[in-house]
Amino acid sequence: MIETLRNAWRITDLRKKILFTLFILAIYRFGSQVFVPFVDTAAFSEMFNNQLSGTALGVINMMSGGAFSSGSIFSLSIQPYINASIIMNLLTVGIPALERMQKEGGEEGRKKIAAITRYATVGLGGLLGWGNYALMRNYGVVTDDSILSAVIIILTLTAGSAFIMWLGEQITEFGIGNGISIILFASIVSRGPAMVESAIALVQMPNGWLQILVILILAVAAVAFVVYITNAERRIPIQYSKRMVGRKMYGGQSTYLPLKVNMSGVMPIIFASSIASFPSTIAAFISEGARDRVNSWFGPQSWPYAALYLILIVAFSYFYQAIQFNPVEIANNLKQNGGFIPGFRPGKPTVDFIRKVLNRITLFGALFLGVIAVLPIVMSNVLTVEGLAMGGTSLLIVVGVALETVKAIESQMMMRHYKGFLE
Repeated sequence: MIETLRNAWRITDLRKKILFTLFILAIYRFGSQVFVPFVDTAAFSEMFNNQLSGTALGVINMMSGGAFSSGSIFSLSIQPYINASIIMNLLTVGIPALERMQKEGGEEGRKKIAAITRYATVGLGGLLGWGNYALMRNYGVVTDDSILSAVIIILTLTAGSAFIMWLGEQITEFGIGNGISIILFASIVSRGPAMVESAIALVQMPNGWLQILVILILAVAAVAFVVYITNAERRIPIQYSKRMVGRKMYGGQSTYLPLKVNMSGVMPIIFASSIASFPSTIAAFISEGARDRVNSWFGPQSWPYAALYLILIVAFSYFYQAIQFNPVEIANNLKQNGGFIPGFRPGKPTVDFIRKVLNRITLFGALFLGVIAVLPIVMSNVLTVEGLAMGGTSLLIVVGVALETVKAIESQMMMRHYKGFLE
């Protein structure tokens, strides 16, 4: 990865893209230090660390890089955009008009889908902004209870989430990699100093060194497994029949159809963590008693949360596989180009075989990611280490985004026929 980044830095266009991405991330981190007006941010941060850090809101705080607990204008982070994307993906599958717009509308159709997602993001941002204001008011950290201050706080939080969405789109268009994933990556990495501080505090506890050793071993194993699954693929052999075109013979060569074990990358983890934390998030906005009751069942270190998290990761893995890969289209393309899978007739037998293989490898990849995501939750209950469950999710997201970004850089280098990379 370091060698790839070094080679990319030598290319002028890629260097500009990397610098632009870093510039956008600097703006994002600067905005995370701008606080919401009419809020006692110091009191809110102290209250959050004492009462809410171990709840599902801690997951939101982790994904925002600590902006939520500090009362920043970026407190909502990318949550509204993620939830809007989930809703739009579900509606695209369920509503034929949206599905036709996405598949047959070309670039114009994709722009319309993106525009609808933006409006949905703003709407959800306003809803979550109101909920965040209710949370702050319930805990008595709002310095002004007037209607004007409430409107300003909600609009500020909504504008912050919309601005983050715009920053992510700028990275996607003019920078390197997926903008939203890069912003999430930066948010989690920015929590590094706090994690080191927690590790130092853990070392000073009885058997602290042993717990740190176990955590490091699990982290290294998780990184290795994520890298292995991300790069793993099932290769289906493809044979092309020979055909005469004019006086030349075409076809006859053998190739393969690569099927990635984990086609959807880190998106199932991001979506699953957002949905799994939803009950505790709503309860925290209502009252302290409701928060305690719900967190006893759906806190990030509870067993029901772990089970729900695992189920959601598997479900979203299959969902993304279904919307990204269509066996019928692949079979039709093979048939039109004179290709076939040895041992299977073109048409429905080929579709059934591809779908069967795809379901098997998707199940394996989803269970693998799910086990790695849930294992830290199990270990946090065994070792009684607070925050380890969130650390597992953070590690999976960071490693997955890093791999996707490096692949995006490599594809940019191949497009420019970079000699050093091709060799």
